[in-house]
Amino acid sequence: MEIDARTSWRRAVPLLALTWLNPHVYLDTVVLLGTMASPYPTWGRAAFATGGALASALWFTAIGFGARWLAPLFASPQAWRVLDGVTAVCMMALAFAMGLS
Repeated sequence: MEIDARTSWRRAVPLLALTWLNPHVYLDTVVLLGTMASPYPTWGRAAFATGGALASALWFTAIGFGARWLAPLFASPQAWRVLDGVTAVCMMALAFAMGLS
């Protein structure tokens, strides 16, 4: 199977835009992690940033391999219904807990 470079770029550009033009990337990375790292001394901020980057890389690698591993399971609509149901229950439980606090 031959891959056309123009086609792959046409498919990649929207994904790159979703990644780099997403304001949450900068809010989470710069504001949230920067604020959390601010009490540490300079060397501690570097260690905090390194740990955050490694944790992020590990997390997204695990998601990628997990998606490949679970793809046969989620080939059926029933599996998606179960996942949606579990997600709904978790969200309702969180909403209830937040309502009580």
